[in-house]
Amino acid sequence: MPQPVLSAAQITLACALAAWMITGFTNLPGRWMRWRMFCRATFTIVTLTGTTRDGRTEPVNVYDHLSPGSFILGPPQLQAILDHLTHSGRYTRIDGTGRVLSARGEQPVEVRNSRVVL
Repeated sequence: MPQPVLSAAQITLACALAAWMITGFTNLPGRWMRWRMFCRATFTIVTLTGTTRDGRTEPVNVYDHLSPGSFILGPPQLQAILDHLTHSGRYTRIDGTGRVLSARGEQPVEVRNSRVVL
């Protein structure tokens, strides 16, 4: 191939690759610089209060019950931790409110009587 054609092909390929990478950071209309990996993950941010057998209430940190380094917690995983905490006898019930962040956007979540309600 002649040298000027190869340079034009390299420039075209580099521009196409850069454009593809830029569009990878834009997923939803009106939401710029959103990485697709995070759009497929589900994050739950909740404030929980647990009621003990003697009627006292105390804050519950569900992240204490995840493996070290874990931070992605969807509603099914939250429900599993709530089931563990209530079946183990640590709490009789757990209540709270929060937000779920996912590819569908942000939505409220509520925990009523140890059940996750979206």
